[in-house]
This record gives sequence, structure tokens and C-alpha cells, in this order.
Amino acid sequence: MKGFGSDNHAGVHPALLNALVECNSGHAPSYGTDEYSELAIKAFKGHFGSQTEVFFVFNGTAANVLSLRFLTERHESVLCSDVSHLNIDECGAPEFFAGKLIPLKTTQGKISLTELKESLIRKGDQHYSQSRVISLTQPTELGTCYSLAELKEITDWAHQNQLHVHIDGARLTNALIKLKCTFKEMTTDLGIDVVSFGGTKNALMMGEAILVLNPELAKISRQKLKYIRKQAAQLPSKTRYIAAQFSKYLQNNLYLEIAGHSCAMAQRLYDGLKNISGIKITMPRESNAVFAIIPKEWIKQIKEKYFFYVWDEKNLECRIMTSWDSTPNEVDDFIQQLALISKN
Repeated sequence: MKGFGSDNHAGVHPALLNALVECNSGHAPSYGTDEYSELAIKAFKGHFGSQTEVFFVFNGTAANVLSLRFLTERHESVLCSDVSHLNIDECGAPEFFAGKLIPLKTTQGKISLTELKESLIRKGDQHYSQSRVISLTQPTELGTCYSLAELKEITDWAHQNQLHVHIDGARLTNALIKLKCTFKEMTTDLGIDVVSFGGTKNALMMGEAILVLNPELAKISRQKLKYIRKQAAQLPSKTRYIAAQFSKYLQNNLYLEIAGHSCAMAQRLYDGLKNISGIKITMPRESNAVFAIIPKEWIKQIKEKYFFYVWDEKNLECRIMTSWDSTPNEVDDFIQQLALISKN
């Protein structure tokens, strides 16, 4: 049954599935020394800058955690959002592998520069874990996006205070649709140091990539991050199967086609739900997620046909997500079903 639980629930985009089939011919060297990996790395460099170092991993947790392990020492800490995936849904992996997380209060999922400034305390105090990284989620867990100005402001301040900036980009491409910019304009040009680039939530079968954008860190990563990745059991042997998908994804604007469709379906969903009396939209629609409070008795009925998550059990705020394979008919039917329920 198709639903609106997560873009992670969707299948593989046909073009990306075909990329897997195409690379499944003959033999290829292991551990990222194959031609498919070379093509994918070239594509990433084309989008993020020639200095970019690329490290493929199996999943998003690894991309986030190994990025932080690379950027921090064990006595150091990471400033992150209180609703971030790092803080809520990584089962303590960041602190197991890297350093301490310091979750900060957010507004609509975003950390403000004011909050960051107030949280950078006790520098040099040997009794206190020293802050080293700011981790931002783009788009956030609440589907909102940092503007380019907000990213630039935070990154400039971070570097002035010897902090690195990491972006959890599990759905990074969706932010391009909102901001109408390129990957490079949203990351490298603003001084972002490291990005966890998502694949699985963007129609790939599996695979993520750690992108080291800072030129100095890129040099270090060649002698450090590759060993961290291996030690953490995240070095893919048959790397071509991850790389071939990314190579295809980044070609001929397929990434924009997939993200654009997901966001358009979310906007269609948003426009329909906001007109149903009894439903309260709680967040701006800036990505492929719609957040809304739906009456409890309605949730049970609509879930008989379409699955989605209740984000906050206390106030019944729901997260309804679209994906590359969501159709206008499915979105319209979901809206119509809720409209009918509201009248009973």
C-alpha cells in the first residue's frame, strides 16, 4: 500500500534501477577504484567544486556519524538542533563514535545564530566538552529550509570561532527547489565544510556520500577519513553499485526532476489540507513534508487507506511526506478522503 509515511518508503526510481542493471555487467575493481566511482566523483566535483573529496557509505547514520568523527576529537562536542536526526534518531551513534551532542532549541526546526552564540561557553575549560562542530539539517526535520543568508551568517560566525560546519543533507536536493540555487551556491560558496549527501531518501536503492568541501579538510580527509570509514565497517566492496546510482542521479538534471516532483506534490497536499476545517497546518511547506494537526478520530480512519506518521503524540501533529512516485491522484484522493471524514 502506497502512502505518505516517508520518501524512504518509496521504491527505486526507474532510471536509477537501470543504472544498477547497467553496472552489473562483468567485473570491476573493488573499494571505489572502479570506473563508476570515478564518474560519480567527477559528477560530485562538478556540482560542489573540484576540491571536493567523496566518500561513499552505506547509510545516512554512517554519513553523519563519520563526518563528525572526522571533524571532532573525542573530548569535543557538536552543536545541533534538538529535533535533528542526529539527536533523536541515531540511537546514540554520534556520541558512541564521535563526541558529545549539545542539542539546541530551534524555531521551526532551525537553529538561530543567537542560540548558537549563547551556547558557545566555557572555552578552554578542561571540565567542559569543547564545541568544535555546528551540524545543520537542510532541509530540517520539520521540512523547513535555512536561507542562503542564514547559512552564510552561521558559517562565517562558526569559522571566526574555529568551529566547523556540517550539513546533514539527507534531502539536500529538495532545498534547491525552495532556494532556487545550485548545490555549490548552497554549500561550498558559503564555506560549508562537510556535507552528508543523501541518496536513499532521494530515490536511490541504497547509498550515501560524505562530501568534504573545505580544501584544507579535503587534504586531511585523504589521510584520515578513509581509514575512519574502513574501521567503522562502511567501506563498500562493490562500490560501483552505489556510485552508478549517484552518477545517474546527478546527470541531466534528474536530481532536480525528482526533487521538483516531490516538492510539487507536497505543495498540492498543503494547498488541499489547509482548506479543510478541523485541520491545522503547523509548519511552512518548504520541502516535501507537510506538518498538520489532525483530529485523533480522523487519523484512524484515513490510515486505513494511507499510512503516515503522527509526529507528536501529545498534540497529534502529523508528518505527511511525498516522494518521487507520489501521484496527483493519490494526493487528491488523500485530501478528498479527509474532507469527507471531516463532514461526518
